[in-house]
Amino acid sequence: MDDLKNTIASLPIYKGLSKPDLDSLARIASMREYRKGAIIFFEGEYCDGFYVVAKGRVKITKISSKGKEQILYILETGEPFGQLAIYHGDAFPATAQALETSVCLFFPKTPFLELISQRPALPMNMLAFLARRHRELTLQIENIALKEVPERLAEYLLYLCWEQKSLKTVSLPISKEQLAYLLGATPETLSRSLAKLVDDGMIMMDGKDISIIDEESLNDLARSMAM
Repeated sequence: MDDLKNTIASLPIYKGLSKPDLDSLARIASMREYRKGAIIFFEGEYCDGFYVVAKGRVKITKISSKGKEQILYILETGEPFGQLAIYHGDAFPATAQALETSVCLFFPKTPFLELISQRPALPMNMLAFLARRHRELTLQIENIALKEVPERLAEYLLYLCWEQKSLKTVSLPISKEQLAYLLGATPETLSRSLAKLVDDGMIMMDGKDISIIDEESLNDLARSMAM
């Protein structure tokens, strides 16, 4: 129980909660472990609660009518998922899959809704997180509609520089195939785009490690729009 409560207390979405609130959450939560590649839930499946990544990484995807996978998010430790469905509708709007061996906290729907009706401070950080996710998804849709793959790739590499706090070298946190789907591209198109950035002297590659050679040109490319 103490380990569970400490894990919950470490999550950004529950930062600053009182001990009674943490105790209440710990009483309804449980830990679930998933092997690499395991499906946590499918799109359209009944939503019986929501999850928070306690360890590992999880991808959220949708499948088109033609069977093409589109990665919406790659979730890291501390990030919740499936929470929107507990407020609106009975089904998960996308599929969640473990990218590596992962541990998730699970909060069942009915007990959680009963709890927040009594303790309204509980969901405030989660609502802020939902607003940020909505903004990220809006930007992703705009990028796919308005930018070509090289521009999307340049923007993603600059985002990694910020996330990994490095201006010189970044490491891809996912496979190139997964990155292609995240950017709304085919693996072949992504490979050509990476090769073009290398040929143009903007980056150098060594496996998953990418060195930023010409940050100014990469910034210019990221800001450009398809004509």
